[in-house]
Amino acid sequence: MAIIAFYLFAISLIAGGLLTVISRSPVHSVLWLILSFLSAAGLFVLLGAEFVAMLLVIVYVGAVAVLFLFVVMMLDVDFAELKAEMAKYMPLALLIGLVILMQFIIVFGAWEINPAAEFLRAQIVPLDRHNTEALGLILYDQYFLLFQLAGLILLVAMIGAIVLTLRHRPNVKRQDVVAQMMRDPAKAVELLDVKPGQGL
Repeated sequence: MAIIAFYLFAISLIAGGLLTVISRSPVHSVLWLILSFLSAAGLFVLLGAEFVAMLLVIVYVGAVAVLFLFVVMMLDVDFAELKAEMAKYMPLALLIGLVILMQFIIVFGAWEINPAAEFLRAQIVPLDRHNTEALGLILYDQYFLLFQLAGLILLVAMIGAIVLTLRHRPNVKRQDVVAQMMRDPAKAVELLDVKPGQGL
């Protein structure tokens, strides 16, 4: 049963990733991406890493993918124009993809499992610990500085994305909070004495 589940999750993961890239509709691409995340979570469960699988479902499916979906559906983006611009760079993209594919073939062709790999993993974290505890010991004990550095890199990437996408539009009426707080109520409100039968 585990082998059948592995092949089912693996095939759905590969198919979801492929359809994420080649789908014409961005909404469909996000939905296929969610399928890929769920399939990867199933593979993590089969490996015994339930904590990582739940993190993948909660963080990526529950937050990131749903955020992508809302952004794609709410923004009025002309995807036909974007695809026309991407067509100019298609030969370069295919060349880069071919180079990466050749590198993968070279790596997997020369792949050999180290006989001492199981022993080396046991030296990092004892096998009698739960996978959540083992992950915490590795991240927050042995690789604490690298973990903090990864968080700093993500923070810099987030700030860079905000700076690159920030646009100042001249014809947009913006809220001036200080002017609203400092206004004089006597000048801000005008009382009208409307007589009966007279319109405003």
